[in-house]
Amino acid sequence: MPITATQVLAAAERWGLLQTLPGPETGAERLASYGNLLLHWNTRLSLTAIRDEAELIERHLMEGVFAAQHHPAGTTSLDFGSGTGVPGIPIAICRENLEVTLAESHRKKAAFLQETVRVLGLKAVVHSGRAETLVPGTFDTVWMRAVEKSAAMLPLAATLVAPGGSLCLLGTGTAPRIDASSLKESSWKWKTLPLPGSKDRVLHIGQQM
Repeated sequence: MPITATQVLAAAERWGLLQTLPGPETGAERLASYGNLLLHWNTRLSLTAIRDEAELIERHLMEGVFAAQHHPAGTTSLDFGSGTGVPGIPIAICRENLEVTLAESHRKKAAFLQETVRVLGLKAVVHSGRAETLVPGTFDTVWMRAVEKSAAMLPLAATLVAPGGSLCLLGTGTAPRIDASSLKESSWKWKTLPLPGSKDRVLHIGQQM
């Protein structure tokens, strides 16, 4: 069964995210459309192991809207290793004032992201290549979620953060330690926010000092 805007609105209410949705009915419709595109493409590309509509709403759509709700101040945002488009696509839907870049080196996944941006009419830009090839220090906020070899990627992601910007991680556990020896800016101030309804899922937000 396709995901409906009604289901998205109900989930957003449970998460306390209704005010983050633009509309909010319009935002719920666009998020539902994104979820259905993800389900459709997933049958061919295996973008995510989640195939249940209800779980996809919670783990992808709502986590993305939660990220949008807590997005740090700034104008430019990078989804590092975007994959399924979370949190970048929901951020682009909910925070239309932001310039969102979705970086994905896997060609077919990048094609999915480009099609999603086109169908939903988003202002987001897809970088079809490795995120570390982007110009260092150019994004106010850099996001990472379920990135392969994420521990090794953290220093690379951190170099893309503009002075005084933020590095945001959707995952589990405690806030990470970034190897300062490879960075010009070595001090990061972290705060951790638990995701609603989850025993272990958290959002780590690190600000470069």
